[in-house]
Amino acid sequence: MPIADVLRRRLRAAQGQEPCDLVLRDVRWLDVFSCEFVAGDVAIKDGAVVGLAPGLRGAREIDGRGAHVVPGFIDAHVHLESSLLVPESFQRAVLPRGTTTAVCDPHELANVLGVPGIQFFLDAAERMTAGRAGLDLRVMVSSCVPATSFETNGAGVLDATMLAPLLSHPKTLGLAEVMNVPGVLSGDPLVLDKLAAFDGRPLDGHAPLVRGQALSAYACAGITSCHESSELGEAKDKLLNGMAVWIREGSVAKDLDALAPLLTLATSTSIGFCTDDRNPLDIAHEGHLDWLIRSAIRKGVPAEVAYRAASWSVARHYGLAGPARGAERVGAIAPGFRADLVVLDDLATCAVRDVLVAGQLERELEPLRTSLGAPPNTIRAAIPEARDLEGPAGMVHVIAVRAGRILTDRHVARHDAPGVQRLSVLERYGKGSKPANGYVSGFGELDGAIASSVGHDSHNLVVVGSDTSDMRAALACLAEVGGGFCAAATCSRASRCRSAG
Repeated sequence: MPIADVLRRRLRAAQGQEPCDLVLRDVRWLDVFSCEFVAGDVAIKDGAVVGLAPGLRGAREIDGRGAHVVPGFIDAHVHLESSLLVPESFQRAVLPRGTTTAVCDPHELANVLGVPGIQFFLDAAERMTAGRAGLDLRVMVSSCVPATSFETNGAGVLDATMLAPLLSHPKTLGLAEVMNVPGVLSGDPLVLDKLAAFDGRPLDGHAPLVRGQALSAYACAGITSCHESSELGEAKDKLLNGMAVWIREGSVAKDLDALAPLLTLATSTSIGFCTDDRNPLDIAHEGHLDWLIRSAIRKGVPAEVAYRAASWSVARHYGLAGPARGAERVGAIAPGFRADLVVLDDLATCAVRDVLVAGQLERELEPLRTSLGAPPNTIRAAIPEARDLEGPAGMVHVIAVRAGRILTDRHVARHDAPGVQRLSVLERYGKGSKPANGYVSGFGELDGAIASSVGHDSHNLVVVGSDTSDMRAALACLAEVGGGFCAAATCSRASRCRSAG
């Protein structure tokens, strides 16, 4: 329908001259601008909010009975690949929990497949909102492919000339997390060319533990957000340097405990929530952004502040709250904004009664399905012999995994000390590299081996184990099934392999 006709219908409905499509009556809706709840009705026409004052009639009316209504939740930074779901399946997992918009960085797929990996997400984003009522997936173009020069990826180097054409896509927002902090600070031409190509668009940051002059210089490059703060003082410094702070609570990196005290009424316009990497079990058992919200409230964050941070603050940062986006503005309950709404039975626990997407009840939507066919097996590595997975003996350097953190420590121990496991990384793309072997702690007394092709950021094959034969079996299984996760353990002198993925 032409925009002029849509506006005409909405104007008539807003003035009571024709029925609205839906009216939520007797609710308390969140005014994100004053950060207060207001009693009234929410009237919707053609997918947008058109009125908040009582008196408008609707073709359909729902008695809210005093329920709270908040804007749909917006994930400020997510690698959707970490959910192990294709976008349509991800939508089915998170929409019922209130997540109506996700700002994704296809960094993982881009490092394996290159520009076609980014294009896959852009195409999916268009499919999902083709009928208006779907997860609003927005794409930040991956900035660091490869993520490091110390590892081999599948895509090679994506430079500014390869990324710039993606700017014209309607679902592209800007440049995703600029991980190459040294490159920014030293004025690396490849990095500066990307920043210049995306000038005027949102530039996401990735600056763990960066502070002082280095942080100011990093922000000076136009980078205006960071989801990598794990310490309260670090996050405060980023706010002082004009950077939005996205509080992350993923499956491994968990920063909410440390950063929750920073989220107040005064700071809430510059703070949002993100999941970064959250696996499907955590989404199913704990939740998605609803988990972050209820956890923040439990830690003392006022409810209206938490819900504002989960919606309008992120939308405003990325330009999704207008004014240029017109009727597709999101992040607020106000006339002209897309009616992405969450109806809550209980504010403190984020107990979701209903989710509306562009004014339609999520539970009444036709499920999105897509047939992608069998993906190609990108694992072309030759599986090494067990002896090739042996590291040095005696006193060795050990990578120490921190529980609930992506930061690691280092210590020196005997290679066979309790809690020390073998660690090998095998290049997956058929370049012929030998495995890199070392040692790691933090996996407990592992009996057998576990292997994964989910190895941020280049996604080579990683295996941890106590026995090199089990490690080899896990790698071989991983290559056979085309990636995912495999475990192997010796039983009655025979190696058995289980796989998931």
